[in-house]
Amino acid sequence: MLPLRKLPVGIQDFEKLRTEEYVYVDKTAYMHRLTQMGWPYFLARPRRFGKSLLISTLKAYFLGKKELFEGLAVSALEKDWVEYPVIHLDINRASYETPQTFEDNLHALLSEYEETWQLENRIEDVSMRFDRLISGAHRQTGRRVVVLIDEYDKPLVNTLDDPERHSALREMLKSFYGILKSADAHLRFVMLTGVTKFSKVSVFSDLNHLMDISFDKEFAGICGISEPELIACFQPEITALADELGKTRDETLVELKQRYDGYHFSKSSEGLYNPFSLLNTLSKKAFSDYWYATGTPTFLAKMIKSIAFDVKSLENDVRVPTHGMTDYRVGEVKPLPLLYQSGYLTIKGYDALLDEYVLGFPNGEVKYGFFNELLPVYVPNKDVWSEFSVTHFLRDLLAGNVDGFMTRLRAFFAGIPYELNNKEEKHYQTIFFIMFRLMGQFVEAEQRSAAGRADAVVVTGSTVFVFEFKLTGNATAEDALRQINDKGYLIPYSAGSKAIVKVGAEFSAEERTLSRWVVG
Repeated sequence: MLPLRKLPVGIQDFEKLRTEEYVYVDKTAYMHRLTQMGWPYFLARPRRFGKSLLISTLKAYFLGKKELFEGLAVSALEKDWVEYPVIHLDINRASYETPQTFEDNLHALLSEYEETWQLENRIEDVSMRFDRLISGAHRQTGRRVVVLIDEYDKPLVNTLDDPERHSALREMLKSFYGILKSADAHLRFVMLTGVTKFSKVSVFSDLNHLMDISFDKEFAGICGISEPELIACFQPEITALADELGKTRDETLVELKQRYDGYHFSKSSEGLYNPFSLLNTLSKKAFSDYWYATGTPTFLAKMIKSIAFDVKSLENDVRVPTHGMTDYRVGEVKPLPLLYQSGYLTIKGYDALLDEYVLGFPNGEVKYGFFNELLPVYVPNKDVWSEFSVTHFLRDLLAGNVDGFMTRLRAFFAGIPYELNNKEEKHYQTIFFIMFRLMGQFVEAEQRSAAGRADAVVVTGSTVFVFEFKLTGNATAEDALRQINDKGYLIPYSAGSKAIVKVGAEFSAEERTLSRWVVG
């Protein structure tokens, strides 16, 4: 049996990682390149993608802790290990329950460093106190200051659905972070990380001197784990996972890739694995939706519903102009930039002629996690969706029980209280779409013919089920069945050996559920 190794699941402290001999994917060459260029930087990445570990690594480097970097790339690159005064502000530590609570927390963070350099700054204004801390540390040590701010936007992202609190926090942070521009003469290096770049009239209006490397190909791999890194660093764990699953090494790598790979952060760069999900899988020797389970920004799902966003458009890659990718303006109801920056969508390509990015789901974990998040928003009654399980529906189809499947669908919609439903066809279609896409976790459920696409297709081991839904008054179940034939929805399956079952159904706006269906 291979010896167990310590995997850094959730470890964000570089010194702990190195002194306690956790496996480390060496990113120090990226780090050294940043430090030599000397710009103040901003990096956006989704949550749980390694931003905090990067900041911690930079902290250890600027504190001159040479011994922690032995054997890593930077040990051959760095000749002068100089110790600088470092101010590391982890905004995750600051409560933002109220603006006053948040300000008090910022004061507490600054006071820790004032004690370090024996500075007395009895200043009530937190921004001016920050400014005095930077200049004071410079004077005390004789070296310019390094400022590292992790999750700079955490209070802003988590209060987007609370405009009053969001606005107060935004103004406070705008003034606080603005000090980094006026204090430039005292600064050796600055880096901010976060999920979202708030633009123009917001925080970044006073931080326009920052170099945003979020889309730079040169730094695309600074967080996350590439496939070569996975294979080079985790061979024992890949073997152990394969043995546990009863699969070959190659089969295991394919499944890891389908579930967790696929993130791209520039116009053309290698794919990256989500490190949190990957490390959890290798550590626990079991696949699961680890990243999704750590929490999702529900305001995004609520925004998508509130603006009647076409959820179906996400089934295929979507396009966003470059200017719409680089920032997010508070008050705008444009979900695509936030879906990208939150990690639900990633770069699939770039159209140089139109200056547009092509976005899509990076992998299976994210895709099905996203649809799981949407369902409770479109069916906001816990008694209805808490009992929902796509496997119940699939059991009926796997047994060839179409009537049982449709009866279960009818019961699901009938259970939605009257006041939470509406008579718009698009609303019903969206719920159907989400439910059938969730089935794609287990069976093939996304097919398009040259002439168009049925409302839903489910492919099991022996049968292809093709569904078309109509709203009563607009068309009948028989019309839906004819459309399946007339539009050529069956063409992709006609040459195969599987049985084909066609289902045309009517949805009654008055009854708020399926009223009848025919099988052909």
